[in-house]
Amino acid sequence: MDTLSYKTVSVSKAAANKEWLVVDATDQVLGRLASKVAKILRGKYKPCFTPNADCGDNVIIINADKVKLTGKKWSDKIYLNYTGYPGGQREITPAKLMQKSESKLVLRVIKGMLPKNRLGAQLLRNVYVYAGSEHPHAAQQPKAIDINTLK
Repeated sequence: MDTLSYKTVSVSKAAANKEWLVVDATDQVLGRLASKVAKILRGKYKPCFTPNADCGDNVIIINADKVKLTGKKWSDKIYLNYTGYPGGQREITPAKLMQKSESKLVLRVIKGMLPKNRLGAQLLRNVYVYAGSEHPHAAQQPKAIDINTLK
């Protein structure tokens, strides 16, 4: 009897077939959108998921300025940042962060849902966030997906 009939296949970065996907963030709740995009970036929706390799897809998020937050999170939620100097703790609300740049709020939330290591930094380079409905990645022929169909 062959006991090694099933072998675990680890996909390398070169062997992973990466696709380009477009996600429309219009009227999407920010945390739910970000968690699904983070799973797409990691490759968890693919059968060849490898936890230590970049085998996820490239994601283009459009209409990031139309994202929603529930409750009073626009004004009550606080993101903390530390400069590294004494007394250098800074705080900012999502409303102020959205005024600075629409893409920074979405990127910050997605970054918090990725691994806190070199792989997470590499995966964050695979997401592109745009405030409007136009993006310059038409040459990659991205596929539009409905984020609500994913679990």
